[in-house]
Amino acid sequence: MTDGPTPTAAPEQVAQLPAQSPPVDPAQTAAAVDKVAAPGRISWWRGDGGEGARRNLGLIGVLAVLVVIGALTRSDLYSDPDWVWDNVLSILKLAAVVGVVTVGMTFVIIGGGIDLSVGAIVALAGVWCTTVATQSYGAGGMIFSALTVGLAVGLVNGLLISYGRLVPFIATLAMLVAARGLAAEISDKQTQVSENGFINGLASNSLLGIPLLVYILAAVVAAGWVLLNRTTFGRRTVAVGGNPEAARLAGINVRRHTVLLYALSGLCCGIAAIMLTAQANSAQAAMANLYELDAIAAAIIGGTLLSGGRGTIIGSLLGVVIFATITNLFAINGLSTEAQNMVKGGIIVAAVLVQQVQFRSLTQFLGRNRLTTT
Repeated sequence: MTDGPTPTAAPEQVAQLPAQSPPVDPAQTAAAVDKVAAPGRISWWRGDGGEGARRNLGLIGVLAVLVVIGALTRSDLYSDPDWVWDNVLSILKLAAVVGVVTVGMTFVIIGGGIDLSVGAIVALAGVWCTTVATQSYGAGGMIFSALTVGLAVGLVNGLLISYGRLVPFIATLAMLVAARGLAAEISDKQTQVSENGFINGLASNSLLGIPLLVYILAAVVAAGWVLLNRTTFGRRTVAVGGNPEAARLAGINVRRHTVLLYALSGLCCGIAAIMLTAQANSAQAAMANLYELDAIAAAIIGGTLLSGGRGTIIGSLLGVVIFATITNLFAINGLSTEAQNMVKGGIIVAAVLVQQVQFRSLTQFLGRNRLTTT
């Protein structure tokens, strides 16, 4: 090889080189970076950070409308402040059991699953904890039995779905039938009376004028909120529901996490079984009928996506309270249960349609941003 002179660019090539960029003001650059890195500080309400707040305020607005309708239709009742307060407590007690089940259902749906067996799990746990043998161990034995049964059935659901690779709809539907059948077998299709004063007192006793069942609901909701929003478990739940493959590549054990989600749902069902047993002072295989539909509907109303990856505990709680208020509104006006169910069905359809429109708009928005960035 021979060393030759270094080639120089042709005049035409030199002319095509881009001109030097003008100097950039560092203050303007810093402002632009801050604007991109923290868009929530500029328009939090219209950004993704304010979506949950906007939805929750909308749900509160729906509750206000229902209260106005009740005041207009039964002004004779709403004119009495004592009756109004007692009615509010009745609505909260009505929402307490379904609300606890809905907390577990919200986690499952956010994680990309569905659980159709929650009502049957509540019935099985209730029947199991009210057998004569279990009641002989006192309130502690009854509570331990209900929580253990709910947790065990939830684990079975999770194992069938994660490691048995069954579709959640099929696995939990099979569990619905099996749990109801086992509950009927244990109780011999009879109503089992709870004779424990502590358990029965959970529904009849109050603290500072508020029923104990409402405190239990508040404790479960608070624990669920912290678990979803302030722990690694909650972040992994959102990741698994949003994109399971991406979550797996990020190092999350998707199968194990799915098992834990269904176990959590079963644990909530065990708590609900104690609460429902306390309300009725008994348990039977037919109790908690269609609770799975109420829980799913409340979660959807609260903003939980059926496809997974998004949802809030507070929104689900507001959904439960809305349905309880509707039930109360129909009861005080003497309307039929059939009409109430039709209204609930319409609300569910409307909520799903709103979710689809919002999701489509968000997808289009992200697509436009991607093209603009490119």
